[in-house]
Amino acid sequence: MKKRILLFLCAALIAVSAVSCGNKDKGEGTGHLYNAPLLGNPQSLDPQFANDPASNTVIKNLYSGLLMKDSDGNISCCNAESYTISPDGLVYTFRLRQDNFWFLDKNNDDYFGEDEYFPVTADDYVFALQRVLNPRMQSPYAKNYSCIKGGERILNGSAPAETAGVSAKDDFTLEIILDYPSAEFLGMLAEAAASPCNKEFFDSTKGRYGLDDKSVMSNGAFYLRQWFYDPYGSHNILYMKRNELNVTELYTVAPSYLSFTIEKTENDIYECFKNSEIDCFTTLNDSYSSDKYSITSDSATTLGLIFNPEDKYFRNANLRKALACSIDRISLESKLDSDLTAAYGIIPPAVRLAGKSYREASPDRQFDFYNLSEAQNCFKRAKRELNIGSVDSIKILVCAETVDSGYLHHLSQSWQESLGLYIGIEDVTASEFSRRINDGDYSVALYPLKGVIGSGLSVIRQFEQIDCLKSASDGISHSDEIIRCTSVAELVDKYSSAEKSLLAEFGFIPLFYKNSYLVAGKDNEEIIYNPFTGAVDYRIAKNYS
Repeated sequence: MKKRILLFLCAALIAVSAVSCGNKDKGEGTGHLYNAPLLGNPQSLDPQFANDPASNTVIKNLYSGLLMKDSDGNISCCNAESYTISPDGLVYTFRLRQDNFWFLDKNNDDYFGEDEYFPVTADDYVFALQRVLNPRMQSPYAKNYSCIKGGERILNGSAPAETAGVSAKDDFTLEIILDYPSAEFLGMLAEAAASPCNKEFFDSTKGRYGLDDKSVMSNGAFYLRQWFYDPYGSHNILYMKRNELNVTELYTVAPSYLSFTIEKTENDIYECFKNSEIDCFTTLNDSYSSDKYSITSDSATTLGLIFNPEDKYFRNANLRKALACSIDRISLESKLDSDLTAAYGIIPPAVRLAGKSYREASPDRQFDFYNLSEAQNCFKRAKRELNIGSVDSIKILVCAETVDSGYLHHLSQSWQESLGLYIGIEDVTASEFSRRINDGDYSVALYPLKGVIGSGLSVIRQFEQIDCLKSASDGISHSDEIIRCTSVAELVDKYSSAEKSLLAEFGFIPLFYKNSYLVAGKDNEEIIYNPFTGAVDYRIAKNYS
Protein backbone atom coordinates (compact mmCIF):
# COMPACT_ATOMS: atom_id res chain seq x y z
CA MET A 1 0.00 0.00 0.00
CA LYS A 2 1.24 3.50 -0.75
CA LYS A 3 1.61 4.95 2.73
CA ARG A 4 0.95 8.65 2.35
CA ILE A 5 1.10 9.19 6.09
CA LEU A 6 0.80 12.82 7.01
CA LEU A 7 2.52 12.76 10.39
CA PHE A 8 2.11 16.42 11.25
CA LEU A 9 -1.55 16.38 10.24
CA CYS A 10 -2.14 13.19 12.19
CA ALA A 11 -0.65 14.63 15.36
CA ALA A 12 -2.72 17.78 15.01
CA LEU A 13 -5.92 15.85 14.42
CA ILE A 14 -5.31 13.54 17.35
CA ALA A 15 -4.89 16.62 19.53
CA VAL A 16 -8.12 18.11 18.15
CA SER A 17 -9.87 14.81 18.84
CA ALA A 18 -8.71 14.81 22.45
CA VAL A 19 -10.08 18.31 22.98
CA SER A 20 -13.36 17.90 21.09
CA CYS A 21 -14.26 14.59 22.72
CA GLY A 22 -14.01 16.14 26.15
CA ASN A 23 -16.07 19.26 25.48
CA LYS A 24 -19.66 18.64 24.51
CA ASP A 25 -21.43 21.75 23.30
CA LYS A 26 -24.96 21.26 24.61
CA GLY A 27 -26.18 24.41 22.93
CA GLU A 28 -25.48 22.97 19.49
CA GLY A 29 -26.49 19.41 20.32
CA THR A 30 -23.07 18.05 19.35
CA GLY A 31 -20.66 15.68 21.07
CA HIS A 32 -23.33 13.21 22.20
CA LEU A 33 -22.67 9.51 22.76
CA TYR A 34 -25.57 7.85 21.00
CA ASN A 35 -26.81 4.60 22.48
CA ALA A 36 -28.74 2.59 19.93
CA PRO A 37 -29.71 -1.03 19.24
CA LEU A 38 -29.02 -3.40 16.38
CA LEU A 39 -31.53 -6.18 15.79
CA GLY A 40 -29.19 -9.14 15.48
CA ASN A 41 -25.49 -9.24 14.85
CA PRO A 42 -24.41 -7.55 11.59
CA GLN A 43 -23.91 -10.27 9.00
CA SER A 44 -21.04 -8.39 7.38
CA LEU A 45 -19.58 -4.88 7.23
CA ASP A 46 -18.60 -5.35 3.60
CA PRO A 47 -20.64 -2.64 1.81
CA GLN A 48 -20.45 -4.46 -1.52
CA PHE A 49 -22.14 -7.50 0.00
CA ALA A 50 -24.13 -6.80 3.19
CA ASN A 51 -27.87 -6.14 3.00
CA ASP A 52 -29.37 -6.70 6.47
CA PRO A 53 -30.54 -3.66 8.49
CA ALA A 54 -27.98 -4.11 11.30
CA SER A 55 -25.10 -4.23 8.82
CA ASN A 56 -26.54 -1.37 6.79
CA THR A 57 -26.68 0.92 9.82
CA VAL A 58 -23.05 0.33 10.77
CA ILE A 59 -21.90 0.60 7.14
CA LYS A 60 -23.75 3.90 6.67
CA ASN A 61 -21.75 5.39 9.54
CA LEU A 62 -18.47 3.64 8.69
CA TYR A 63 -18.08 4.51 5.00
CA SER A 64 -18.79 7.39 2.65
CA GLY A 65 -18.90 7.40 -1.15
CA LEU A 66 -18.58 9.66 -4.16
CA LEU A 67 -22.11 11.02 -3.78
CA MET A 68 -24.77 11.15 -1.12
CA LYS A 69 -28.54 11.30 -1.14
CA ASP A 70 -30.75 13.23 1.28
CA SER A 71 -34.09 12.07 2.67
CA ASP A 72 -35.89 13.61 -0.33
CA GLY A 73 -33.77 11.72 -2.84
CA ASN A 74 -31.67 14.72 -3.91
CA ILE A 75 -28.11 13.79 -4.90
CA SER A 76 -25.04 15.86 -4.05
CA CYS A 77 -21.26 15.44 -3.88
CA CYS A 78 -19.71 13.72 -0.90
CA ASN A 79 -16.16 12.46 -1.50
CA ALA A 80 -16.34 13.71 -5.05
CA GLU A 81 -15.35 17.35 -5.24
CA SER A 82 -17.07 17.64 -8.62
CA TYR A 83 -18.13 15.54 -11.58
CA THR A 84 -18.95 15.88 -15.26
CA ILE A 85 -21.06 13.77 -17.61
CA SER A 86 -20.30 13.62 -21.32
CA PRO A 87 -22.98 14.92 -23.71
CA ASP A 88 -23.83 11.36 -24.78
CA GLY A 89 -24.36 10.33 -21.14
CA LEU A 90 -21.73 7.58 -21.30
CA VAL A 91 -18.65 8.99 -19.56
CA TYR A 92 -18.69 10.10 -15.92
CA THR A 93 -15.56 11.83 -14.64
CA PHE A 94 -15.19 12.45 -10.90
CA ARG A 95 -12.63 14.70 -9.30
CA LEU A 96 -12.08 13.41 -5.77
CA ARG A 97 -11.63 15.46 -2.64
CA GLN A 98 -8.13 15.08 -1.27
CA ASP A 99 -9.25 15.40 2.36
CA ASN A 100 -11.04 12.05 2.64
CA PHE A 101 -8.87 9.52 4.44
CA TRP A 102 -8.83 5.89 5.34
CA PHE A 103 -8.41 5.49 9.07
CA LEU A 104 -7.17 2.32 10.71
CA ASP A 105 -7.43 2.12 14.48
CA LYS A 106 -4.19 1.42 16.32
CA ASN A 107 -5.88 -1.53 18.01
CA ASN A 108 -5.58 -3.35 14.71
CA ASP A 109 -1.99 -4.34 15.37
CA ASP A 110 -2.31 -7.29 12.98
CA TYR A 111 -1.95 -4.77 10.17
CA PHE A 112 -0.24 -1.69 11.62
CA GLY A 113 1.44 -0.98 14.92
CA GLU A 114 -0.15 2.46 15.26
CA ASP A 115 -2.96 4.58 13.87
CA GLU A 116 -2.48 5.15 10.15
CA TYR A 117 -4.08 7.64 7.81
CA PHE A 118 -3.83 7.74 4.06
CA PRO A 119 -6.04 9.25 1.38
CA VAL A 120 -8.85 7.49 -0.42
CA THR A 121 -7.91 7.40 -4.09
CA ALA A 122 -9.59 6.66 -7.39
CA ASP A 123 -8.11 3.14 -7.31
CA ASP A 124 -10.24 2.38 -4.24
CA TYR A 125 -13.42 3.12 -6.20
CA VAL A 126 -12.19 1.12 -9.19
CA PHE A 127 -11.62 -1.94 -7.01
CA ALA A 128 -14.98 -1.54 -5.24
CA LEU A 129 -17.02 -1.41 -8.46
CA GLN A 130 -15.08 -4.35 -9.90
CA ARG A 131 -15.97 -6.31 -6.77
CA VAL A 132 -19.68 -5.49 -7.07
CA LEU A 133 -19.75 -6.79 -10.65
CA ASN A 134 -17.62 -9.87 -10.00
CA PRO A 135 -20.02 -12.84 -10.09
CA ARG A 136 -17.91 -14.68 -7.52
CA MET A 137 -18.90 -11.99 -5.03
CA GLN A 138 -22.61 -12.72 -5.50
CA SER A 139 -23.34 -9.13 -4.54
CA PRO A 140 -27.09 -8.48 -4.18
CA TYR A 141 -26.46 -5.10 -5.83
CA ALA A 142 -24.61 -6.33 -8.92
CA LYS A 143 -27.44 -5.83 -11.43
CA ASN A 144 -27.76 -2.18 -10.39
CA TYR A 145 -24.31 -1.51 -11.84
CA SER A 146 -24.64 -3.63 -14.98
CA CYS A 147 -24.83 -0.47 -17.12
CA ILE A 148 -21.07 0.02 -16.55
CA LYS A 149 -19.21 -0.83 -19.74
CA GLY A 150 -18.71 -4.58 -19.93
CA GLY A 151 -20.97 -5.10 -16.91
CA GLU A 152 -23.30 -7.65 -18.47
CA ARG A 153 -20.39 -9.72 -19.81
CA ILE A 154 -18.74 -9.69 -16.39
CA LEU A 155 -21.97 -10.73 -14.65
CA ASN A 156 -22.52 -13.68 -16.97
CA GLY A 157 -18.91 -14.80 -16.54
CA SER A 158 -17.70 -14.16 -20.08
CA ALA A 159 -15.26 -11.37 -19.08
CA PRO A 160 -13.11 -10.71 -15.99
CA ALA A 161 -14.12 -7.99 -13.54
CA GLU A 162 -10.95 -6.05 -14.35
CA THR A 163 -12.34 -5.27 -17.82
CA ALA A 164 -15.14 -3.09 -16.39
CA GLY A 165 -15.22 0.46 -17.73
CA VAL A 166 -13.85 1.95 -14.52
CA SER A 167 -10.38 3.49 -14.35
CA ALA A 168 -8.18 5.83 -12.30
CA LYS A 169 -6.79 8.58 -14.51
CA ASP A 170 -4.66 9.71 -11.60
CA ASP A 171 -4.87 9.39 -7.80
CA PHE A 172 -7.83 11.74 -7.58
CA THR A 173 -9.57 11.41 -10.95
CA LEU A 174 -12.01 8.55 -11.54
CA GLU A 175 -13.56 7.76 -14.91
CA ILE A 176 -16.58 5.49 -15.35
CA ILE A 177 -17.77 4.56 -18.84
CA LEU A 178 -21.23 3.10 -19.42
CA ASP A 179 -22.50 0.81 -22.16
CA TYR A 180 -25.62 2.98 -22.42
CA PRO A 181 -26.93 6.13 -20.68
CA SER A 182 -28.81 5.52 -17.43
CA ALA A 183 -30.72 8.10 -15.39
CA GLU A 184 -30.51 5.73 -12.40
CA PHE A 185 -26.70 5.64 -12.35
CA LEU A 186 -25.96 8.70 -10.20
CA GLY A 187 -28.39 7.38 -7.60
CA MET A 188 -26.60 4.03 -7.62
CA LEU A 189 -23.30 5.81 -6.89
CA ALA A 190 -24.89 7.29 -3.76
CA GLU A 191 -25.62 3.82 -2.40
CA ALA A 192 -23.40 1.98 0.10
CA ALA A 193 -22.44 -0.65 -2.50
CA ALA A 194 -20.44 2.04 -4.34
CA SER A 195 -18.34 2.83 -1.25
CA PRO A 196 -14.58 2.56 -1.82
CA CYS A 197 -12.56 -0.55 -0.99
CA ASN A 198 -8.78 -0.54 -0.59
CA LYS A 199 -7.37 -3.59 -2.37
CA GLU A 200 -4.25 -4.05 -0.27
CA PHE A 201 -6.16 -3.89 2.98
CA PHE A 202 -8.84 -6.19 1.54
CA ASP A 203 -6.18 -8.75 0.58
CA SER A 204 -4.56 -8.48 4.02
CA THR A 205 -7.77 -9.67 5.72
CA LYS A 206 -7.38 -13.09 4.06
CA GLY A 207 -11.06 -13.62 3.36
CA ARG A 208 -12.38 -12.02 6.55
CA TYR A 209 -13.08 -8.56 5.13
CA GLY A 210 -15.98 -7.03 7.05
CA LEU A 211 -16.40 -9.93 9.45
CA ASP A 212 -14.70 -8.61 12.60
CA ASP A 213 -13.33 -5.38 14.06
CA LYS A 214 -9.83 -6.08 12.71
CA SER A 215 -11.00 -6.49 9.12
CA VAL A 216 -12.67 -3.11 8.51
CA MET A 217 -11.21 0.29 7.76
CA SER A 218 -13.17 3.55 7.83
CA ASN A 219 -13.33 6.44 5.38
CA GLY A 220 -16.59 7.83 6.77
CA ALA A 221 -18.00 9.65 9.77
CA PHE A 222 -17.03 7.07 12.41
CA TYR A 223 -14.53 4.26 12.79
CA LEU A 224 -14.97 0.92 14.52
CA ARG A 225 -13.36 0.60 17.94
CA GLN A 226 -14.86 -2.67 19.15
CA TRP A 227 -17.21 -5.35 17.89
CA PHE A 228 -17.96 -8.14 20.33
CA TYR A 229 -20.59 -10.79 19.73
CA ASP A 230 -21.21 -14.02 21.59
CA PRO A 231 -24.39 -15.76 20.38
CA TYR A 232 -24.78 -17.29 23.83
CA GLY A 233 -24.04 -14.08 25.73
CA SER A 234 -26.10 -11.02 26.60
CA HIS A 235 -23.55 -8.19 26.55
CA ASN A 236 -22.91 -7.89 22.83
CA ILE A 237 -21.74 -4.51 21.62
CA LEU A 238 -20.44 -2.62 18.63
CA TYR A 239 -18.68 0.64 19.48
CA MET A 240 -17.76 3.45 17.08
CA LYS A 241 -15.90 6.73 17.51
CA ARG A 242 -16.07 9.93 15.46
CA ASN A 243 -13.47 9.93 12.69
CA GLU A 244 -11.96 13.37 13.35
CA LEU A 245 -9.78 13.08 10.28
CA ASN A 246 -12.81 13.19 7.98
CA VAL A 247 -14.62 16.05 9.71
CA THR A 248 -14.59 19.09 7.40
CA GLU A 249 -16.69 22.18 6.82
CA LEU A 250 -18.55 20.28 4.10
CA TYR A 251 -18.77 17.01 6.03
CA THR A 252 -19.70 17.72 9.63
CA VAL A 253 -20.12 14.92 12.18
CA ALA A 254 -22.11 15.90 15.27
CA PRO A 255 -21.95 12.92 17.69
CA SER A 256 -18.67 11.87 19.32
CA TYR A 257 -19.51 8.19 19.74
CA LEU A 258 -21.98 5.52 18.68
CA SER A 259 -22.54 2.65 21.10
CA PHE A 260 -24.69 -0.17 19.72
CA THR A 261 -26.09 -3.02 21.74
CA ILE A 262 -26.82 -6.15 19.74
CA GLU A 263 -30.27 -7.40 20.68
CA LYS A 264 -31.98 -10.66 19.76
CA THR A 265 -35.62 -9.53 19.48
CA GLU A 266 -37.68 -6.39 18.95
CA ASN A 267 -39.11 -6.86 22.42
CA ASP A 268 -35.59 -6.70 23.85
CA ILE A 269 -35.10 -3.41 21.98
CA TYR A 270 -38.35 -2.01 23.31
CA GLU A 271 -37.34 -2.91 26.89
CA CYS A 272 -34.04 -1.07 26.39
CA PHE A 273 -35.91 2.01 25.17
CA LYS A 274 -38.47 1.86 27.98
CA ASN A 275 -35.61 1.73 30.49
CA SER A 276 -33.91 4.75 28.82
CA GLU A 277 -30.90 2.64 27.84
CA ILE A 278 -31.04 3.70 24.16
CA ASP A 279 -31.78 6.96 22.35
CA CYS A 280 -33.76 5.60 19.41
CA PHE A 281 -34.82 2.50 17.50
CA THR A 282 -36.59 1.46 14.29
CA THR A 283 -39.85 -0.41 14.17
CA LEU A 284 -42.90 -1.31 12.08
CA ASN A 285 -45.09 -0.73 15.14
CA ASP A 286 -47.24 2.41 15.00
CA SER A 287 -48.24 2.51 18.67
CA TYR A 288 -45.81 5.25 19.77
CA SER A 289 -47.16 8.73 20.46
CA SER A 290 -45.70 11.72 18.64
CA ASP A 291 -46.56 13.80 21.74
CA LYS A 292 -44.07 11.78 23.76
CA TYR A 293 -41.47 10.82 21.15
CA SER A 294 -39.81 12.22 18.06
CA ILE A 295 -41.08 10.01 15.25
CA THR A 296 -39.94 9.77 11.62
CA SER A 297 -41.98 7.63 9.24
CA ASP A 298 -42.22 6.82 5.56
CA SER A 299 -44.21 4.38 3.41
CA ALA A 300 -41.54 2.11 1.95
CA THR A 301 -43.44 -1.20 1.94
CA THR A 302 -46.28 -2.29 -0.32
CA LEU A 303 -48.37 -5.06 1.19
CA GLY A 304 -50.06 -7.13 -1.48
CA LEU A 305 -51.68 -10.50 -2.04
CA ILE A 306 -49.52 -13.15 -3.69
CA PHE A 307 -50.72 -16.57 -4.81
CA ASN A 308 -49.10 -19.96 -4.82
CA PRO A 309 -48.77 -20.83 -8.54
CA GLU A 310 -49.32 -24.49 -7.65
CA ASP A 311 -52.55 -23.85 -5.77
CA LYS A 312 -55.49 -25.74 -7.27
CA TYR A 313 -57.64 -22.61 -7.28
CA PHE A 314 -55.43 -19.56 -7.58
CA ARG A 315 -53.37 -20.73 -10.49
CA ASN A 316 -56.50 -19.62 -12.36
CA ALA A 317 -56.10 -16.05 -13.66
CA ASN A 318 -59.84 -15.31 -13.64
CA LEU A 319 -60.12 -16.19 -9.95
CA ARG A 320 -57.25 -13.83 -9.12
CA LYS A 321 -58.82 -11.13 -11.29
CA ALA A 322 -62.16 -11.62 -9.52
CA LEU A 323 -60.50 -10.80 -6.22
CA ALA A 324 -58.66 -7.80 -7.64
CA CYS A 325 -61.73 -6.28 -9.30
CA SER A 326 -63.87 -6.66 -6.18
CA ILE A 327 -61.63 -4.51 -3.93
CA ASP A 328 -63.15 -1.10 -3.24
CA ARG A 329 -60.08 0.77 -1.98
CA ILE A 330 -62.00 4.00 -1.39
CA SER A 331 -64.17 2.15 1.10
CA LEU A 332 -61.12 0.35 2.45
CA GLU A 333 -59.30 3.65 3.02
CA SER A 334 -61.96 4.76 5.49
CA LYS A 335 -61.19 1.72 7.66
CA LEU A 336 -57.46 2.45 7.94
CA ASP A 337 -55.47 4.49 10.42
CA SER A 338 -52.37 6.58 9.69
CA ASP A 339 -50.08 3.54 9.62
CA LEU A 340 -51.56 2.28 6.35
CA THR A 341 -52.92 3.82 3.19
CA ALA A 342 -54.76 2.01 0.44
CA ALA A 343 -52.38 0.93 -2.32
CA TYR A 344 -53.38 0.80 -5.97
CA GLY A 345 -49.83 0.52 -7.32
CA ILE A 346 -46.67 -1.48 -6.68
CA ILE A 347 -44.02 1.18 -6.04
CA PRO A 348 -44.50 2.79 -2.59
CA PRO A 349 -44.59 6.55 -1.94
CA ALA A 350 -41.17 6.54 -0.23
CA VAL A 351 -39.49 6.09 -3.64
CA ARG A 352 -38.41 9.57 -4.68
CA LEU A 353 -37.31 11.12 -7.95
CA ALA A 354 -35.84 14.63 -8.18
CA GLY A 355 -36.84 15.40 -4.62
CA LYS A 356 -40.49 14.30 -4.91
CA SER A 357 -42.38 11.10 -4.28
CA TYR A 358 -42.69 9.01 -7.42
CA ARG A 359 -46.38 8.68 -6.59
CA GLU A 360 -46.79 12.43 -7.11
CA ALA A 361 -45.50 12.09 -10.67
CA SER A 362 -47.47 8.92 -11.33
CA PRO A 363 -50.66 8.74 -9.18
CA ASP A 364 -51.59 5.14 -8.52
CA ARG A 365 -55.35 5.66 -8.98
CA GLN A 366 -54.68 4.93 -12.65
CA PHE A 367 -54.41 1.27 -11.60
CA ASP A 368 -57.82 1.03 -9.93
CA PHE A 369 -59.44 -2.23 -11.14
CA TYR A 370 -62.56 -1.96 -9.00
CA ASN A 371 -65.51 -3.20 -11.04
CA LEU A 372 -67.98 -5.38 -9.16
CA SER A 373 -69.84 -6.75 -12.17
CA GLU A 374 -66.53 -7.66 -13.86
CA ALA A 375 -65.43 -9.37 -10.64
CA GLN A 376 -68.59 -11.47 -10.53
CA ASN A 377 -68.27 -12.43 -14.21
CA CYS A 378 -64.62 -13.42 -13.70
CA PHE A 379 -65.59 -15.55 -10.71
CA LYS A 380 -68.19 -17.37 -12.80
CA ARG A 381 -65.64 -17.96 -15.58
CA ALA A 382 -63.11 -19.22 -13.05
CA LYS A 383 -65.53 -21.78 -11.67
CA ARG A 384 -66.32 -23.02 -15.18
CA GLU A 385 -62.62 -23.28 -16.06
CA LEU A 386 -61.87 -25.11 -12.81
CA ASN A 387 -65.00 -27.26 -13.20
CA ILE A 388 -66.15 -26.55 -9.66
CA GLY A 389 -69.36 -25.31 -8.08
CA SER A 390 -67.68 -23.44 -5.26
CA VAL A 391 -64.30 -22.62 -3.78
CA ASP A 392 -63.37 -24.24 -0.49
CA SER A 393 -62.62 -21.97 2.45
CA ILE A 394 -59.06 -20.67 2.31
CA LYS A 395 -56.89 -18.43 4.49
CA ILE A 396 -54.56 -15.52 3.82
CA LEU A 397 -51.18 -16.08 5.44
CA VAL A 398 -50.18 -12.91 7.35
CA CYS A 399 -47.04 -12.01 9.26
CA ALA A 400 -48.44 -10.67 12.53
CA GLU A 401 -45.24 -8.72 13.21
CA THR A 402 -45.65 -6.72 9.99
CA VAL A 403 -49.29 -5.65 10.01
CA ASP A 404 -52.47 -5.91 12.03
CA SER A 405 -54.53 -8.47 10.14
CA GLY A 406 -57.71 -6.90 11.44
CA TYR A 407 -57.61 -4.56 8.46
CA LEU A 408 -58.23 -7.56 6.21
CA HIS A 409 -61.56 -8.46 7.80
CA HIS A 410 -63.32 -5.72 5.81
CA LEU A 411 -62.01 -7.30 2.60
CA SER A 412 -62.95 -10.78 3.73
CA GLN A 413 -66.49 -9.63 4.40
CA SER A 414 -66.77 -7.86 1.04
CA TRP A 415 -65.58 -10.97 -0.85
CA GLN A 416 -68.15 -13.07 0.95
CA GLU A 417 -70.94 -10.61 0.16
CA SER A 418 -70.04 -9.90 -3.48
CA LEU A 419 -68.67 -13.28 -4.61
CA GLY A 420 -69.88 -15.77 -2.05
CA LEU A 421 -66.21 -16.55 -1.41
CA TYR A 422 -65.03 -17.01 2.16
CA ILE A 423 -61.39 -16.15 2.81
CA GLY A 424 -60.10 -16.33 6.36
CA ILE A 425 -56.91 -15.02 7.92
CA GLU A 426 -54.01 -16.92 9.48
CA ASP A 427 -51.59 -14.91 11.62
CA VAL A 428 -48.10 -16.35 12.04
CA THR A 429 -44.73 -15.19 13.37
CA ALA A 430 -42.12 -13.65 11.07
CA SER A 431 -39.98 -16.81 11.08
CA GLU A 432 -43.00 -19.01 10.34
CA PHE A 433 -44.14 -16.67 7.56
CA SER A 434 -40.70 -16.77 5.93
CA ARG A 435 -40.48 -20.54 6.19
CA ARG A 436 -43.90 -21.16 4.69
CA ILE A 437 -43.34 -18.71 1.83
CA ASN A 438 -40.02 -20.40 1.03
CA ASP A 439 -41.59 -23.86 1.27
CA GLY A 440 -44.61 -22.90 -0.86
CA ASP A 441 -46.88 -23.80 2.07
CA TYR A 442 -49.63 -21.26 1.41
CA SER A 443 -52.48 -20.53 -0.99
CA VAL A 444 -52.65 -16.76 -0.54
CA ALA A 445 -50.31 -14.54 1.48
CA LEU A 446 -50.09 -10.86 2.33
CA TYR A 447 -46.54 -10.19 1.16
CA PRO A 448 -44.43 -7.18 2.22
CA LEU A 449 -42.78 -5.92 -0.97
CA LYS A 450 -39.84 -3.56 -0.51
CA GLY A 451 -36.78 -2.71 -2.59
CA VAL A 452 -33.31 -3.40 -1.20
CA ILE A 453 -32.57 0.26 -1.90
CA GLY A 454 -34.89 3.23 -2.37
CA SER A 455 -35.36 3.16 -6.13
CA GLY A 456 -38.31 2.08 -8.23
CA LEU A 457 -35.95 -0.17 -10.17
CA SER A 458 -35.09 -2.04 -6.98
CA VAL A 459 -38.79 -2.59 -6.24
CA ILE A 460 -39.56 -3.84 -9.76
CA ARG A 461 -36.51 -6.12 -9.67
CA GLN A 462 -38.04 -8.06 -6.78
CA PHE A 463 -40.34 -9.67 -9.34
CA GLU A 464 -37.27 -11.03 -11.11
CA GLN A 465 -35.25 -12.03 -8.05
CA ILE A 466 -37.66 -13.41 -5.41
CA ASP A 467 -39.13 -16.83 -6.12
CA CYS A 468 -42.60 -16.18 -4.71
CA LEU A 469 -42.94 -13.08 -6.94
CA LYS A 470 -41.54 -14.51 -10.16
CA SER A 471 -44.84 -16.10 -11.13
CA ALA A 472 -46.52 -12.71 -10.74
CA SER A 473 -44.39 -11.28 -13.56
CA ASP A 474 -45.15 -14.09 -16.01
CA GLY A 475 -41.43 -14.24 -16.79
CA ILE A 476 -41.34 -10.72 -18.26
CA SER A 477 -38.36 -8.53 -17.32
CA HIS A 478 -38.89 -4.80 -17.01
CA SER A 479 -35.61 -3.79 -15.37
CA ASP A 480 -33.57 -3.77 -18.58
CA GLU A 481 -35.80 -1.07 -20.05
CA ILE A 482 -35.82 0.93 -16.81
CA ILE A 483 -32.06 0.99 -16.35
CA ARG A 484 -31.66 2.35 -19.91
CA CYS A 485 -33.85 5.40 -19.20
CA THR A 486 -32.01 8.65 -19.80
CA SER A 487 -34.22 11.13 -17.93
CA VAL A 488 -36.49 11.36 -14.90
CA ALA A 489 -39.51 11.79 -17.17
CA GLU A 490 -38.63 8.58 -18.97
CA LEU A 491 -38.12 6.80 -15.64
CA VAL A 492 -41.60 7.81 -14.53
CA ASP A 493 -43.04 6.49 -17.79
CA LYS A 494 -41.17 3.17 -17.59
CA TYR A 495 -41.96 2.67 -13.90
CA SER A 496 -45.65 3.22 -14.62
CA SER A 497 -45.54 0.90 -17.62
CA ALA A 498 -43.89 -1.84 -15.56
CA GLU A 499 -46.48 -1.46 -12.79
CA LYS A 500 -49.34 -1.67 -15.27
CA SER A 501 -47.90 -4.79 -16.91
CA LEU A 502 -47.29 -6.57 -13.60
CA LEU A 503 -50.70 -5.69 -12.19
CA ALA A 504 -52.41 -6.99 -15.34
CA GLU A 505 -51.22 -10.51 -14.42
CA PHE A 506 -53.09 -10.31 -11.08
CA GLY A 507 -50.27 -12.26 -9.44
CA PHE A 508 -49.64 -9.42 -7.01
CA ILE A 509 -52.64 -7.43 -5.81
CA PRO A 510 -51.57 -4.34 -3.83
CA LEU A 511 -53.62 -3.53 -0.75
CA PHE A 512 -51.69 -1.23 1.59
CA TYR A 513 -48.69 1.05 1.74
CA LYS A 514 -47.12 0.44 5.16
CA ASN A 515 -45.08 2.88 7.23
CA SER A 516 -41.73 2.15 8.84
CA TYR A 517 -40.74 4.21 11.89
CA LEU A 518 -37.75 5.68 13.66
CA VAL A 519 -38.69 6.39 17.28
CA ALA A 520 -36.41 8.65 19.32
CA GLY A 521 -36.49 10.67 22.51
CA LYS A 522 -37.73 14.25 22.13
CA ASP A 523 -34.19 15.58 22.72
CA ASN A 524 -33.01 14.16 19.38
CA GLU A 525 -33.06 15.77 15.94
CA GLU A 526 -31.72 15.05 12.47
CA ILE A 527 -31.29 11.31 12.80
CA ILE A 528 -31.75 10.11 9.22
CA TYR A 529 -33.58 6.83 8.64
CA ASN A 530 -33.66 4.90 5.37
CA PRO A 531 -36.83 2.76 5.47
CA PHE A 532 -35.66 0.62 2.55
CA THR A 533 -32.26 -0.51 3.83
CA GLY A 534 -33.10 -0.05 7.51
CA ALA A 535 -29.95 2.06 7.93
CA VAL A 536 -29.89 4.80 10.57
CA ASP A 537 -27.45 7.62 9.77
CA TYR A 538 -26.12 9.46 12.83
CA ARG A 539 -23.66 11.75 11.07
CA ILE A 540 -25.58 14.99 11.67
CA ALA A 541 -27.71 13.77 14.60
CA LYS A 542 -28.15 16.30 17.41
CA ASN A 543 -29.00 15.63 21.04
CA TYR A 544 -30.08 18.47 23.33
CA SER A 545 -30.43 16.64 26.63
